[in-house]
Amino acid sequence: MSSSASSSTAPTPGESAREKPRFPISSIPPNPLGEGRHIRTAAALIIGDEILNGKTLDRNSHFFAQYCFEQGIELKRVEVIADDEEEIIEASRRMVKNYDFVITTGGIGPTHDAKSFNQNLAHHGETLRRMEALGKQRTFSNPGQLEAAQRMALFPERAEVIFIADNIWVPVVRLEGRLCVFPGIPSLFERMLTSLTPFLPLPPKNERPLRIQVFTERPESMIAPYLTALQERLRPRGIQVGSYPVLGKGVFVSLIGRDLAGDGENGHQLWLADVAREVEREVGGQVASEEEIAHKKEIAQKEIAAKEGKANL
Repeated sequence: MSSSASSSTAPTPGESAREKPRFPISSIPPNPLGEGRHIRTAAALIIGDEILNGKTLDRNSHFFAQYCFEQGIELKRVEVIADDEEEIIEASRRMVKNYDFVITTGGIGPTHDAKSFNQNLAHHGETLRRMEALGKQRTFSNPGQLEAAQRMALFPERAEVIFIADNIWVPVVRLEGRLCVFPGIPSLFERMLTSLTPFLPLPPKNERPLRIQVFTERPESMIAPYLTALQERLRPRGIQVGSYPVLGKGVFVSLIGRDLAGDGENGHQLWLADVAREVEREVGGQVASEEEIAHKKEIAQKEIAAKEGKANL
Protein backbone atom coordinates (compact mmCIF):
# COMPACT_ATOMS: atom_id res chain seq x y z
CA MET A 1 0.00 0.00 0.00
CA SER A 2 1.06 3.59 -0.51
CA SER A 3 0.17 6.45 1.79
CA SER A 4 2.55 9.31 2.37
CA ALA A 5 1.56 11.96 4.91
CA SER A 6 2.51 15.53 5.59
CA SER A 7 3.51 16.88 8.96
CA SER A 8 1.02 16.48 11.76
CA THR A 9 -1.58 19.16 12.30
CA ALA A 10 -1.24 20.87 15.69
CA PRO A 11 -4.29 21.29 17.90
CA THR A 12 -6.04 24.60 17.51
CA PRO A 13 -6.16 26.97 20.49
CA GLY A 14 -8.71 25.87 23.06
CA GLU A 15 -8.59 22.18 22.17
CA SER A 16 -8.42 19.93 25.19
CA ALA A 17 -6.82 16.54 25.64
CA ARG A 18 -10.27 14.96 25.58
CA GLU A 19 -11.09 16.18 22.11
CA LYS A 20 -10.55 13.90 19.15
CA PRO A 21 -6.98 13.93 17.82
CA ARG A 22 -6.02 15.50 14.51
CA PHE A 23 -4.15 13.41 11.96
CA PRO A 24 -1.73 14.13 9.09
CA ILE A 25 -3.19 14.45 5.60
CA SER A 26 -1.73 12.46 2.71
CA SER A 27 0.39 14.23 0.13
CA ILE A 28 -1.05 14.56 -3.39
CA PRO A 29 -0.29 11.32 -5.27
CA PRO A 30 0.90 11.19 -8.90
CA ASN A 31 -1.84 11.45 -11.50
CA PRO A 32 -3.07 7.85 -11.93
CA LEU A 33 -4.39 8.61 -15.41
CA GLY A 34 -1.05 9.88 -16.67
CA GLU A 35 0.63 13.27 -16.83
CA GLY A 36 -1.57 15.96 -18.36
CA ARG A 37 -4.74 13.86 -18.35
CA HIS A 38 -7.81 14.53 -16.24
CA ILE A 39 -11.02 12.78 -15.28
CA ARG A 40 -13.68 13.03 -17.97
CA THR A 41 -16.12 10.21 -17.16
CA ALA A 42 -17.42 8.71 -13.93
CA ALA A 43 -19.62 5.91 -12.62
CA ALA A 44 -21.07 4.98 -9.24
CA LEU A 45 -21.63 1.52 -7.81
CA ILE A 46 -24.10 1.63 -4.93
CA ILE A 47 -24.05 -1.62 -2.98
CA GLY A 48 -26.69 -2.74 -0.52
CA ASP A 49 -29.64 -5.07 -0.09
CA GLU A 50 -31.25 -2.43 2.13
CA ILE A 51 -31.42 -0.03 -0.83
CA LEU A 52 -32.90 -2.60 -3.20
CA ASN A 53 -35.56 -3.69 -0.71
CA GLY A 54 -36.59 -0.11 0.04
CA LYS A 55 -35.42 0.02 3.64
CA THR A 56 -32.83 2.73 2.94
CA LEU A 57 -33.07 5.71 0.60
CA ASP A 58 -29.96 6.14 -1.56
CA ARG A 59 -28.73 9.71 -1.17
CA ASN A 60 -25.14 9.04 -2.19
CA SER A 61 -25.70 8.73 -5.94
CA HIS A 62 -27.63 12.02 -5.97
CA PHE A 63 -24.81 13.83 -4.15
CA PHE A 64 -22.25 12.22 -6.46
CA ALA A 65 -24.20 13.38 -9.53
CA GLN A 66 -24.18 16.95 -8.23
CA TYR A 67 -20.48 16.69 -7.44
CA CYS A 68 -19.61 15.42 -10.91
CA PHE A 69 -21.54 18.20 -12.62
CA GLU A 70 -19.87 20.88 -10.49
CA GLN A 71 -16.44 19.44 -11.28
CA GLY A 72 -17.05 19.14 -15.02
CA ILE A 73 -17.14 15.33 -15.02
CA GLU A 74 -19.66 13.45 -17.15
CA LEU A 75 -21.43 10.90 -14.94
CA LYS A 76 -22.16 8.07 -17.34
CA ARG A 77 -23.58 5.34 -15.13
CA VAL A 78 -25.09 4.60 -11.70
CA GLU A 79 -25.77 1.01 -10.67
CA VAL A 80 -27.40 -0.30 -7.51
CA ILE A 81 -26.59 -3.94 -6.80
CA ALA A 82 -27.07 -6.44 -3.99
CA ASP A 83 -24.51 -7.52 -1.38
CA ASP A 84 -23.43 -10.31 -3.68
CA GLU A 85 -19.69 -10.84 -4.05
CA GLU A 86 -19.75 -12.09 -7.65
CA GLU A 87 -21.93 -9.19 -8.79
CA ILE A 88 -19.70 -6.67 -7.02
CA ILE A 89 -16.55 -8.11 -8.57
CA GLU A 90 -18.03 -8.12 -12.08
CA ALA A 91 -19.35 -4.57 -11.81
CA SER A 92 -16.14 -3.19 -10.27
CA ARG A 93 -13.95 -4.63 -13.02
CA ARG A 94 -16.29 -3.49 -15.80
CA MET A 95 -16.58 0.07 -14.49
CA VAL A 96 -12.84 0.49 -13.94
CA LYS A 97 -12.29 -0.61 -17.52
CA ASN A 98 -14.81 1.86 -18.94
CA TYR A 99 -14.63 5.02 -16.80
CA ASP A 100 -11.96 7.37 -15.40
CA PHE A 101 -13.40 7.76 -11.91
CA VAL A 102 -15.48 5.09 -10.16
CA ILE A 103 -16.85 5.15 -6.64
CA THR A 104 -18.37 2.40 -4.54
CA THR A 105 -20.42 2.94 -1.40
CA GLY A 106 -21.65 0.30 1.03
CA GLY A 107 -20.81 -3.34 0.48
CA ILE A 108 -19.94 -6.41 2.50
CA GLY A 109 -16.40 -5.56 3.52
CA PRO A 110 -12.91 -5.48 1.97
CA THR A 111 -12.87 -9.03 0.60
CA HIS A 112 -14.64 -8.25 -2.67
CA ASP A 113 -12.37 -5.21 -3.25
CA ALA A 114 -9.30 -7.45 -3.06
CA LYS A 115 -10.79 -10.23 -5.19
CA SER A 116 -11.91 -7.78 -7.85
CA PHE A 117 -8.30 -7.00 -8.70
CA ASN A 118 -6.50 -10.17 -7.59
CA GLN A 119 -4.95 -8.78 -4.42
CA ASN A 120 -4.47 -10.11 -0.91
CA LEU A 121 -5.77 -8.36 2.17
CA ALA A 122 -3.49 -6.80 4.76
CA HIS A 123 -3.93 -4.55 7.78
CA HIS A 124 -2.80 -1.01 7.04
CA GLY A 125 -0.43 0.17 9.74
CA GLU A 126 -1.19 3.89 9.67
CA THR A 127 -4.94 3.27 9.76
CA LEU A 128 -4.48 0.96 12.75
CA ARG A 129 -2.41 3.62 14.48
CA ARG A 130 -5.18 6.16 14.01
CA MET A 131 -7.74 3.69 15.27
CA GLU A 132 -5.62 3.09 18.35
CA ALA A 133 -5.37 6.83 18.96
CA LEU A 134 -9.15 7.00 18.90
CA GLY A 135 -9.40 3.73 20.81
CA LYS A 136 -8.07 5.45 23.92
CA GLN A 137 -11.52 6.97 24.13
CA ARG A 138 -13.26 3.60 23.75
CA THR A 139 -13.50 0.36 25.65
CA PHE A 140 -13.88 -3.09 24.12
CA SER A 141 -15.53 -5.66 26.34
CA ASN A 142 -14.02 -8.64 24.48
CA PRO A 143 -11.36 -9.48 21.86
CA GLY A 144 -14.03 -10.12 19.25
CA GLN A 145 -15.05 -6.47 19.29
CA LEU A 146 -11.45 -5.36 18.85
CA GLU A 147 -10.98 -7.76 15.92
CA ALA A 148 -14.17 -6.50 14.30
CA ALA A 149 -12.98 -2.91 14.68
CA GLN A 150 -9.59 -3.71 13.17
CA ARG A 151 -11.28 -5.10 10.06
CA MET A 152 -11.92 -1.47 9.16
CA ALA A 153 -8.16 -1.21 8.56
CA LEU A 154 -8.04 -4.31 6.33
CA PHE A 155 -7.40 -3.25 2.71
CA PRO A 156 -6.16 -4.78 -0.55
CA GLU A 157 -2.37 -4.87 -0.21
CA ARG A 158 -1.55 -2.77 -3.30
CA ALA A 159 -4.28 -0.18 -2.82
CA GLU A 160 -3.60 3.52 -2.39
CA VAL A 161 -4.69 4.69 1.04
CA ILE A 162 -5.45 8.41 1.01
CA PHE A 163 -6.11 10.33 4.22
CA ILE A 164 -8.11 13.25 2.98
CA ALA A 165 -8.73 15.38 6.10
CA ASP A 166 -7.12 15.88 9.49
CA ASN A 167 -10.40 15.29 11.31
CA ILE A 168 -11.46 12.14 9.40
CA TRP A 169 -9.48 9.07 10.37
CA VAL A 170 -11.14 6.85 7.75
CA PRO A 171 -9.12 6.90 4.49
CA VAL A 172 -10.30 6.71 0.91
CA VAL A 173 -9.00 3.46 -0.58
CA ARG A 174 -8.24 3.66 -4.31
CA LEU A 175 -7.68 0.65 -6.57
CA GLU A 176 -6.31 0.59 -10.11
CA GLY A 177 -5.96 4.36 -9.92
CA ARG A 178 -9.68 4.74 -10.69
CA LEU A 179 -11.95 3.02 -8.15
CA CYS A 180 -12.42 4.79 -4.81
CA VAL A 181 -14.06 2.92 -1.94
CA PHE A 182 -16.33 4.96 0.34
CA PRO A 183 -18.50 4.12 3.34
CA GLY A 184 -22.23 4.04 2.76
CA ILE A 185 -23.22 6.49 5.54
CA PRO A 186 -24.39 9.56 3.57
CA SER A 187 -23.03 12.24 5.93
CA LEU A 188 -19.58 10.61 5.99
CA PHE A 189 -19.65 9.88 2.26
CA GLU A 190 -20.39 13.52 1.46
CA ARG A 191 -17.61 14.82 3.71
CA MET A 192 -15.08 12.35 2.33
CA LEU A 193 -15.93 12.90 -1.34
CA THR A 194 -15.70 16.66 -0.92
CA SER A 195 -12.39 16.34 0.93
CA LEU A 196 -11.02 14.09 -1.82
CA THR A 197 -11.29 16.90 -4.38
CA PRO A 198 -7.67 18.18 -4.13
CA PHE A 199 -6.38 14.62 -4.70
CA LEU A 200 -8.17 14.15 -8.04
CA PRO A 201 -6.99 15.16 -11.54
CA LEU A 202 -10.11 17.20 -12.28
CA PRO A 203 -10.88 19.09 -15.50
CA PRO A 204 -9.74 22.73 -15.60
CA LYS A 205 -12.46 25.20 -14.68
CA ASN A 206 -12.61 26.62 -18.20
CA GLU A 207 -13.63 23.18 -19.50
CA ARG A 208 -16.49 22.69 -17.06
CA PRO A 209 -20.07 23.04 -18.37
CA LEU A 210 -22.51 25.70 -17.26
CA ARG A 211 -26.20 25.28 -16.49
CA ILE A 212 -28.72 28.05 -17.13
CA GLN A 213 -32.41 27.54 -16.37
CA VAL A 214 -35.27 29.58 -17.74
CA PHE A 215 -38.65 29.50 -16.01
CA THR A 216 -41.89 30.05 -17.91
CA GLU A 217 -45.49 29.87 -16.75
CA ARG A 218 -46.57 28.53 -20.13
CA PRO A 219 -47.58 24.83 -20.22
CA GLU A 220 -45.07 22.37 -21.62
CA SER A 221 -47.35 21.43 -24.51
CA MET A 222 -47.23 25.02 -25.77
CA ILE A 223 -43.42 25.29 -25.84
CA ALA A 224 -42.62 21.67 -26.78
CA PRO A 225 -42.36 22.24 -30.59
CA TYR A 226 -39.86 25.06 -30.10
CA LEU A 227 -37.78 23.08 -27.57
CA THR A 228 -37.68 20.05 -29.89
CA ALA A 229 -36.35 22.18 -32.73
CA LEU A 230 -33.89 23.91 -30.38
CA GLN A 231 -32.57 20.59 -29.14
CA GLU A 232 -31.98 19.34 -32.68
CA ARG A 233 -30.16 22.56 -33.54
CA LEU A 234 -27.94 22.65 -30.44
CA ARG A 235 -27.09 18.99 -29.93
CA PRO A 236 -24.25 19.12 -32.51
CA ARG A 237 -22.86 22.13 -30.59
CA GLY A 238 -22.65 20.13 -27.36
CA ILE A 239 -25.53 21.91 -25.62
CA GLN A 240 -28.21 19.86 -23.88
CA VAL A 241 -31.80 21.12 -23.72
CA GLY A 242 -34.29 19.76 -21.18
CA SER A 243 -37.70 20.75 -19.85
CA TYR A 244 -38.97 20.01 -16.35
CA PRO A 245 -42.60 20.85 -15.45
CA VAL A 246 -43.50 22.02 -11.97
CA LEU A 247 -47.12 20.99 -11.40
CA GLY A 248 -49.43 23.99 -11.52
CA LYS A 249 -46.58 26.48 -11.80
CA GLY A 250 -44.93 26.21 -15.19
CA VAL A 251 -41.81 24.73 -16.77
CA PHE A 252 -38.07 25.01 -16.22
CA VAL A 253 -36.07 24.89 -19.43
CA SER A 254 -32.54 23.70 -18.71
CA LEU A 255 -29.55 24.52 -20.90
CA ILE A 256 -26.28 22.71 -20.18
CA GLY A 257 -23.11 23.38 -22.14
CA ARG A 258 -19.98 25.47 -22.36
CA ASP A 259 -19.70 29.15 -23.18
CA LEU A 260 -17.82 28.34 -26.37
CA ALA A 261 -19.69 25.39 -27.77
CA GLY A 262 -18.18 25.40 -31.22
CA ASP A 263 -18.95 27.50 -34.29
CA GLY A 264 -22.44 28.89 -34.17
CA GLU A 265 -24.68 30.12 -36.93
CA ASN A 266 -22.97 32.30 -39.53
CA GLY A 267 -19.56 31.23 -38.29
CA HIS A 268 -19.85 33.05 -34.94
CA GLN A 269 -19.11 31.46 -31.58
CA LEU A 270 -22.22 30.26 -29.78
CA TRP A 271 -22.49 31.48 -26.19
CA LEU A 272 -24.82 29.78 -23.71
CA ALA A 273 -26.02 33.14 -22.39
CA ASP A 274 -27.11 34.09 -25.93
CA VAL A 275 -29.10 30.86 -26.18
CA ALA A 276 -30.72 31.60 -22.81
CA ARG A 277 -31.84 35.01 -24.02
CA GLU A 278 -33.38 33.42 -27.10
CA VAL A 279 -35.22 30.90 -24.92
CA GLU A 280 -36.50 33.69 -22.65
CA ARG A 281 -37.95 35.44 -25.68
CA GLU A 282 -39.47 32.37 -27.32
CA VAL A 283 -41.11 30.85 -24.22
CA GLY A 284 -42.00 34.08 -22.45
CA GLY A 285 -39.82 33.29 -19.47
CA GLN A 286 -36.80 34.50 -17.54
CA VAL A 287 -33.56 33.06 -16.21
CA ALA A 288 -33.98 31.69 -12.67
CA SER A 289 -31.34 31.14 -10.02
CA GLU A 290 -30.91 27.82 -8.20
CA GLU A 291 -32.50 29.40 -5.10
CA GLU A 292 -35.55 30.56 -7.06
CA ILE A 293 -35.92 27.13 -8.61
CA ALA A 294 -35.74 25.39 -5.25
CA HIS A 295 -38.29 27.84 -3.81
CA LYS A 296 -40.81 27.27 -6.60
CA LYS A 297 -40.45 23.50 -6.30
CA GLU A 298 -40.91 23.67 -2.53
CA ILE A 299 -44.09 25.70 -2.88
CA ALA A 300 -45.45 23.27 -5.49
CA GLN A 301 -44.70 20.27 -3.25
CA LYS A 302 -46.45 21.89 -0.29
CA GLU A 303 -49.51 22.65 -2.39
CA ILE A 304 -49.64 19.07 -3.67
CA ALA A 305 -49.31 17.73 -0.12
CA ALA A 306 -52.08 20.02 1.08
CA LYS A 307 -54.41 18.89 -1.72
CA GLU A 308 -53.67 15.23 -0.99
CA GLY A 309 -54.34 15.84 2.68
CA LYS A 310 -57.74 17.36 1.95
CA ALA A 311 -58.60 14.51 -0.41
CA ASN A 312 -57.90 11.96 2.34
CA LEU A 313 -60.22 13.69 4.86
